[in-house]
Amino acid sequence: MRNNNHLPDFRQTILWRIFRIMAEFVDGFGFIVDFKKSVTIFGSTRFDENNPWCEEARKLGRLLGKDGFAVVTGGASGIMEAGNHGAFEAGAKSVGLNIQLPREQKENKYLTDFLHFHYFFTRKVMLTYAAEAYVYFPGGFGTLDEFFELITLIQTKKIRRVPIVLVGRDYWTPLLKYINDFLFEKYQAIDQSDMKLYDLVDGSEGAFKIIQKSVKEFEKSGRADF
Repeated sequence: MRNNNHLPDFRQTILWRIFRIMAEFVDGFGFIVDFKKSVTIFGSTRFDENNPWCEEARKLGRLLGKDGFAVVTGGASGIMEAGNHGAFEAGAKSVGLNIQLPREQKENKYLTDFLHFHYFFTRKVMLTYAAEAYVYFPGGFGTLDEFFELITLIQTKKIRRVPIVLVGRDYWTPLLKYINDFLFEKYQAIDQSDMKLYDLVDGSEGAFKIIQKSVKEFEKSGRADF
């Protein structure tokens, strides 16, 4: 008969994970709530600093930083580093929410504040929590995952509507055409109004104008502070 005494108790493993998840949420909310006025920037980690989209992300980070925003990213390389770089240059808060991966993903050198996460889903909650806008530059599966999750949360009214800005017409137009032609027109899986949950712009200046306009309208509405 097989002796299983040396095997770990599976229930204890699950319990340990639950407490670890709880700890990440507690630490994450306690960390991110200190940034009262922020914009989250998403995009590929694979672009180098000379990539045109990194130059645009750095410019946007700088514009936001000069206007009093904290810039929040995933804290790694590529678009995220560029956005942090711009905020850092402006003397603003440059925030990174990094993820621990088998191949170490180091935080970039332009962060003034950062926090590490073990779980993707807890990190994603923090990246999409309480910002005044969310900006998506070209990226891979992670960027698309974060984009679709956020528009779903707004579509289902789980979070208040805030600007979702897609930067890069060449990159995003084929996907938006698919959403219109197939999800809306052919399959009627979404409403026409759902395609108004996001804006498409060419570059950082267009994104910045949308964010500024939204914040001013929010302040004029007399609702609670950020």
